[in-house]
Amino acid sequence: MRPTLTWESTGEEFPRTSSLDAVVELVAGGGVVVLSGAGLSTESGIPDYRGASGALRKHTPMTFDDFVGSAEARQRYWARSHLGWRAMAGAVPNDGHRAVAALRASGHVAGVITQNVDGLHQRAGTAPEVVDLHGSLDRVICLDCGDVSGRVELERRLSEANPEFTAVADRVNPDGDVDLAEEAVRSFRAVDCGVCGSGVLKPDVVFFGENVPAARVERCRGLVDEARSLLVLGSSLTVMSGLRFVRRAAEGGKPVVIVNRGATRGDRYATARVEAGLGVALMEVVGDVGAVGVSGAVGVSGAAGVQVKSKA
Repeated sequence: MRPTLTWESTGEEFPRTSSLDAVVELVAGGGVVVLSGAGLSTESGIPDYRGASGALRKHTPMTFDDFVGSAEARQRYWARSHLGWRAMAGAVPNDGHRAVAALRASGHVAGVITQNVDGLHQRAGTAPEVVDLHGSLDRVICLDCGDVSGRVELERRLSEANPEFTAVADRVNPDGDVDLAEEAVRSFRAVDCGVCGSGVLKPDVVFFGENVPAARVERCRGLVDEARSLLVLGSSLTVMSGLRFVRRAAEGGKPVVIVNRGATRGDRYATARVEAGLGVALMEVVGDVGAVGVSGAVGVSGAAGVQVKSKA
């Protein structure tokens, strides 16, 4: 299944609420798998794709076919992403990420699947490993020899290859790309793989038009199948790569609660859809389910300084 850039609503209205009761009830029961999207990271300064001021209103993301088929496209991507990486690497988790980490630590959340490539779940302390459905910008892969390396090393090499590159960007997009004048792009020099010497380097992320690796999809299906419920946070579910897990949960008779600003492609499958800002809302949920507890746990300390406590 290939990601799509846009989704047109049918105009069909589905119930929505600002009450967090459905979220609290879902999370308090435990066994929740979280599916997060770009809306979770907006409070960290990274815009989403499709919100009121979403990146797609001004920015066309790089597609897989363009990247592999054109040296000029790769030059343009790496020039813009070189700038974008500085902002992505400096972004810090917000209350929404910290709340998810706390609920994972307390045992309420059984697993996390994220459509984001910013690594903020991991920086917030969510463990065990988050499944990066669309990959992560902090890794780079050679399309020729398959070597996987760290983004920090690549950034060092790009800086050395472009000592006079002084362009600046006003904002970074969810894919780590930025808008950049063509004259700045033309002067930028991309680098080849440092292992095989000539291979094309690509960020280890799923571009639009590229397939999510089959093994990763199966891992996510397993998480959903083993879960008691699915909680969607900050995603319009426009791309099928995320929507399929909502469909799978609903078809399996599992409750699905969506928290998002605006309608989503998955509303028809949801038990409840909540309109709320994620940071404040999720911290409130942490406090509420901490009073409920799970599996008799008492005094469990959440991640990143958040305390999750069961009823005394």
